[in-house]
Amino acid sequence: MSAPEIVPSSVPGRDWYDRPVLDVTRDLLGATLTRRTADGVVSLRLTEVEAYDGETDPGSHAYRGRNRRNATMFGEPGRLYVYRHLGLHHCVNVVCGPEGLPSAVLLRAGEVLGGTESDGVGLARSRRRATGVVRVDRDLARGPARLAVALGIDLSDDGADVTQPDGAVVLHRRSAEPSRVEPVETPTAVVRTGPRVGVSGDGGRADLHPWRLWLDGEETVSTYRAAQPRRRRPA
Repeated sequence: MSAPEIVPSSVPGRDWYDRPVLDVTRDLLGATLTRRTADGVVSLRLTEVEAYDGETDPGSHAYRGRNRRNATMFGEPGRLYVYRHLGLHHCVNVVCGPEGLPSAVLLRAGEVLGGTESDGVGLARSRRRATGVVRVDRDLARGPARLAVALGIDLSDDGADVTQPDGAVVLHRRSAEPSRVEPVETPTAVVRTGPRVGVSGDGGRADLHPWRLWLDGEETVSTYRAAQPRRRRPA
């Protein structure tokens, strides 16, 4: 697996995230997310993301309104929304759209990059090995739980501001301008769309919400899994 160097890029401001969720979702593909800790720096290039459109979206945490868990989604755009899934692992989202209208983009997968500040691949590898088996580097951030572990992100990062260049978690793009036609860094890259992973009911229907987007041909993109029907307990 290649480990390209991190290239100079722009850090989008809050207005960049204050747009429709599907626009932000598409534009996040190819962007770089960097996490700085006392242990070192890990950066990854986003290759797979999912959109969630708040109170109008049956697949969203905010579909039934605000609560303690999803409060960050109702705040200002450009913040991380981090939650614990099934009490087992963390998932990382970026809040977008106008404040008070909750929408967010789940960061599903990415390619961990080498960099000049530290050996980000090595640090990501050690974090992942501490929580499970890692056979190949393409799996370091292949899936939302693995992505969070590789970056060292947990509930303490909920609400972190990704628009600050010197922040603990920051997002970079080669251009900070919104892109409607070609949002990714590689001109030949093809964006694919499909149903969201593990979402049941109408929220998981490909014809209604083909809101999982990924870069075609990227080996770090996760495997699609449909929602499993809940087993009914015997009466």
